Amino acid sequence: MIRDQETLTALLDSVRRFVRERLVPAENEVDETDQIPPAIVNEMKQLGLFGLSIPESYGGLELSMEEEVLVMVEMGKTSPAFRSIFGTTVGIGSQGILMDGTEQQKAQYLPKMATGEIIASFALTEPDAGSDAASLRTTAVRGSDAQGDHYTVNGTKRYITNAPHAGIFTLMARTNAADKGAGGVSAFIVDAKSAGISLGKIDKKMGQRGAHTCDVIFENCRVPAANLIGHKEGQGFKTAMKVLEKGRIHIAAICVGVAQRMLDDALRYAVQRKQFGQPIAEFQLIQAMLADSKAELYAAQCMVVDAARRRDAGENVSTEASCCKLFASEMCGRVADRAVQIFGGAGYLADYGIERFYRDVRLFRLYEGTSQIQQIVIARNLVRTLK
Repeated sequence: MIRDQETLTALLDSVRRFVRERLVPAENEVDETDQIPPAIVNEMKQLGLFGLSIPESYGGLELSMEEEVLVMVEMGKTSPAFRSIFGTTVGIGSQGILMDGTEQQKAQYLPKMATGEIIASFALTEPDAGSDAASLRTTAVRGSDAQGDHYTVNGTKRYITNAPHAGIFTLMARTNAADKGAGGVSAFIVDAKSAGISLGKIDKKMGQRGAHTCDVIFENCRVPAANLIGHKEGQGFKTAMKVLEKGRIHIAAICVGVAQRMLDDALRYAVQRKQFGQPIAEFQLIQAMLADSKAELYAAQCMVVDAARRRDAGENVSTEASCCKLFASEMCGRVADRAVQIFGGAGYLADYGIERFYRDVRLFRLYEGTSQIQQIVIARNLVRTLK
């Protein structure tokens, strides 16, 4: 845990330098090759990025939510693909175990996640269950034989981040066939090398190349009963929602960082680019786009820090987390659009990088709950306050 401002400042300086000196120069290479260099991943491990939110007792840095978002803002100032390789482990991949796992489960898996030895994936989404996550069809049927109690898992998960590299999956599956809703879902820790698991081809995506997703197919995959998270059936959906709530603040912080990078690049270009004998930054319509971007960026940053502090204080931040994810992701998309407009024709070319960010940030409005899902969460929570 970061216990003083001096230590936090040193960490942020290290991340800022790593982003500037190692990640920014590699952005184009990663976009073109769809691969993050192994040397960079190893440096991430050495910096402790795989253990940001994992407790010190399990080898992590145990950052508070506020400290985590400050790190994520700095990480956002480069291609989002870099964050994805460790962010899924730090966030939705490990948090189910950390929040609801048994002590034995935590001791077995969290130390290896903190060092990056194990990359964790979060397997919730299915071909027919995305926003309607409670309708998932993957089944886990309990049985017992000479080899002990176990669950047999069958089903397909889709768009699973880091699945090609995962050591374990935090899997959501239906253990109660009679309950077709959220109450029938349980959470499991599944070794990625288990028999009966196969992977689909790596998805070809619009952006965030280097961050790999694919289908994960379970065919009579045997999972020890001891790997049921918390040793409780029917708690999986609640676990997933708690994990996603934290993840939404995390993603909102990334949106702030990426938006800041795009605004910095657009401002620099506007000052250097001349038309009609003067920098285009002198034209009021360009100034309006810069000003709107700064104002929205500042608002999102304040929201994210406030929500993080509230969560650290133990408050219920379901509404605030969704507000952050909704506003910050939509803001980031608007900043990207304005940045391309400020760059003009150059913004449409790969040479300047802004078109890459334009593609990359579109995903922010989709994963970990679409903007429309965030609106539903916010509205429902508001209605509940009057009941």
